[in-house]
Amino acid sequence: MHNSVTVSNLSLVFAFALVMVSVGISLKEQLGLTKDVLWSVCRAIVQLVIVGYVLKFIFNINNTWLTILMTLFIIVNASWNAYKRDPNPHSHYWNSLVALLVGTYIVLGVLILSGAIKLIPSQIIPITGMIASNGMVAMGLCYKTMNAAFHDQRQQVLEKLALGADVKLASQAILKRSIKTAMQPSIDSIKTVGLVSLPGMMSGLIFAGVDPVYAIRYQIMVSFMLLATTGFGAVISGYLSYRNYFNDRQRPPPTSDRIKTGAPPAWWGSCFVSMMLITIPVVPDVFKAVQLS
Repeated sequence: MHNSVTVSNLSLVFAFALVMVSVGISLKEQLGLTKDVLWSVCRAIVQLVIVGYVLKFIFNINNTWLTILMTLFIIVNASWNAYKRDPNPHSHYWNSLVALLVGTYIVLGVLILSGAIKLIPSQIIPITGMIASNGMVAMGLCYKTMNAAFHDQRQQVLEKLALGADVKLASQAILKRSIKTAMQPSIDSIKTVGLVSLPGMMSGLIFAGVDPVYAIRYQIMVSFMLLATTGFGAVISGYLSYRNYFNDRQRPPPTSDRIKTGAPPAWWGSCFVSMMLITIPVVPDVFKAVQLS
C-alpha cells in the first residue's frame, strides 16, 4: 500500500480560498477579525517553512545532542505559553517549565525504553511536539480554573484557614477541581477517537500509505501518551502553583494586591547558557554537514 502525497504550490493557492471564507465572515458580520486572520495565516506559513528547513537540517545531521536541544526548545516555548495563560499575577514561569520538563521526559523515556520509538530526530521531535502541546493546553486549563476558583471561593478558603487548616488543606478542593478540569478534554477526546475523528498521527500514517491496522497501533500509543502527559502537566503544575495564591503570612493576598505586572521572569540568561553548552558538541557535525552539502 503506497500512496504519493504531494501538495503543489498551485494547490496551496486554491486552498487559500478557504481562508477567505473566514475573512468574508469577519467582514460581513463586522467582527474585526480580518487583520488577525490574515496575520495568523502569514505567521503560520513563515513559521512552518522555517521549521521545515530546520527539521530537514537536523534530520540530515542525526545528532543526539542537537535532537535534545530541539526538544528543550519546544518545551521552553510551550511552558512559556502556558505561563502566559495563567491569570494569577503572582505566578512563576518555573512552575510551568518544571511541570512540562518532568512530564515530557518521563513519557519520552517510557516510549524509548519500551521500543515504541527510537532515539532519532525524525521520531523524537514530532512526539515531543505533541506531548508539549498537549501538556501546555492542560496546564493552561488548570491555571484558569484555579484562578477562577480561588477568586470565587476566597471567603471559604479564609474560613478554613481560620479554623486551623494549612494552605494545602484549604486549597484541596480547588486543586482537585482544577486538575479534573484540565484532564477532562483529553479523556473525552479518547472516548470518541475513531468514532468522531481520525487523529493526526493515524491520518498522517494513512496518508503516507501505511496499513490502517498498523497506523491504529501508533494512534493507541499516542492516546496513552497524551493522557499521561495531561495527568503529569495538570498535577505537577497544580501542586506547584496553588501556593502562589497565598502570601508570606499564609493568607490570600488582598484583591488590591492582585495587579498583573506582565514582567517576564529572569530565566533567559541561564536558559541561553544551558543551550550553548548543549550546542558545543554539535559544532563539528554542523561543519561536516555544511561541507557535504
